[in-house]
Amino acid sequence: MATRARVRAPELIGKGGWLNTGEQQYTLADLRGRIVVLDFWTFCCINCLHVLDELRELEQKHADTVVIIGVHSPKFVHEAEHQAVVDAVERYEVHHPVLDDPELATWKQYAVRAWPTLVVIDPEGYVVAQHAGEGHAHAIEKLVEELEAEHEAKGTLRRGDGPYVPPKPVATDLRFPGKALLLPTGNFLVSDSTRHQLVELEADGETVVRRIGSGERGFTPDAFSEPQGLALLPDGQVIVADTVNHALRTYDPQSGAVETVAGTGRQWMQGEPTSGAAREVNLSSPWDVAYFDGLVWIAMAGVHQLWTYDPEAGTVQVAAGTTNEGLVDGPAAGAWFAQPSGLAATEDRLWIADSETSALRWIDTDRAVHTAVGTGLFDFGHRDGAAEQALLQHPLGVTALPDGSVAISDTYNHALRRFDPASGEVTTLATDLREPSDAVVVGEDVVVVESARHRLTRLRLPEEAVRVESVAHRTQRAATEVAPGALQLDVVFQAPTGQKLDTRYGPSTRLLVSSTPPELLLDGEGAGTDLARGLALNPEVAEGVLHVSAMAASCDDDPENEYPACHVHQQDWGVPVRIAEGGAERLPLVLAGMDQ
Repeated sequence: MATRARVRAPELIGKGGWLNTGEQQYTLADLRGRIVVLDFWTFCCINCLHVLDELRELEQKHADTVVIIGVHSPKFVHEAEHQAVVDAVERYEVHHPVLDDPELATWKQYAVRAWPTLVVIDPEGYVVAQHAGEGHAHAIEKLVEELEAEHEAKGTLRRGDGPYVPPKPVATDLRFPGKALLLPTGNFLVSDSTRHQLVELEADGETVVRRIGSGERGFTPDAFSEPQGLALLPDGQVIVADTVNHALRTYDPQSGAVETVAGTGRQWMQGEPTSGAAREVNLSSPWDVAYFDGLVWIAMAGVHQLWTYDPEAGTVQVAAGTTNEGLVDGPAAGAWFAQPSGLAATEDRLWIADSETSALRWIDTDRAVHTAVGTGLFDFGHRDGAAEQALLQHPLGVTALPDGSVAISDTYNHALRRFDPASGEVTTLATDLREPSDAVVVGEDVVVVESARHRLTRLRLPEEAVRVESVAHRTQRAATEVAPGALQLDVVFQAPTGQKLDTRYGPSTRLLVSSTPPELLLDGEGAGTDLARGLALNPEVAEGVLHVSAMAASCDDDPENEYPACHVHQQDWGVPVRIAEGGAERLPLVLAGMDQ
């Protein structure tokens, strides 16, 4: 086994304290003798949710040697609220201790730059690996096996039960519901996401008629995994975005039958097919669905795209987006999205709640993408008024209203907002909701899915919206001071132990760089295959954000294996920078490294 760098792990500190430990507070010294995996995450981030799922098998298989600790490091203001973190830990079934770090203290100690980031600490308290992005579970498991053998031999491995203490279950009819649909009968169908079920409620929005699904996470005719979006098809069936199963299912309200119509149950990764027979193409965290222009449109949150499913042909294909995360309008093929999570169809527009850019967007029948509200990944808040200066905060839902306007489930502002295309104005319909994630129009009322209150809430649609005090925010990560002029960007990638770069079909790495504002970069923008690049920064732009997207492919390095397993490592960074004399002249970003 190769010698590793000996870097002492900084202490774990967070003003919000510990969750899932029975109120016990922990230090690294308390965990000495165990292999510790720190998962720096935030609950708005789809890549972070992917990593939670990736880690479940490792968590179970090595339960007596490995302690996974989630370090919750917020991007949005709402995510710094302690109760919101408590809710997210239950919502996403996080079965390990979580340190609530609202001020990013531990994030800074470990020099983390991206969500998600995984850090491995050996039983003696030294950092031995750091990986940014998703897709690293295989490499971490191999490293864990090596560490187990090494420290078992040294006598420094301590086996036993971990510190996880599950919270007490709470009895409610719904638990973190995601989306809702008005059935032709007048009843509601709700995706009860945390319980992995669909629930039919009577027209009062409260009385349970039936539950669909066993309530256990699975991918069978009687099981879902965190279902979200629902849409009614012309034949009366309901199509369901079965989010963590990476699939589309249909539910027949008459017979109760559930059928898989798209997806394989596996997550789509870079380089895989993006069109073909629907049951043979992998999907990635479909979050919502809508029937528009003769097709089922899919908000493919996991890869920042819109896809379509053709029920007649039984095929899927990419309809809009490049997989790059950001806000770029124009022809659908070149547009950028950031975790699209809500869809609503009208006759000539498909409205999109683009959550990570805190934006309301739409696509027309000519497949052109437009932005109505929102400016990018790092500006958010609660501000009414003209659309060009209005602000949202991580909206998850959008609903077409009878007058041609749309209601926006402004999730992290706990509000229902309205955008009127005729006037170009944004107003507030209701506040004091709790993480609204969808809404359904019923006559003169709107029924809101209050996800974090575990209920549907009926509101009367007002003739005039209520204005609220304006609040604007930027992401709270500290800006990196960089020198004006030349800046060397280096994405650090080492193929994990037992793997090598996959160069069989050409370059195995990709780097894409852009900036906000665009004039921040004088040189170095664009795509390439080298993970190192020289940038030229404009000294007349005081601050901005560098957007960096990197990908590397590696395969198992075993000459005896004719068909080695291959792995794609990918990550997007948004790095706030401030131009300052004496600032850094090199910007290193770790995709994967330090495990050799």
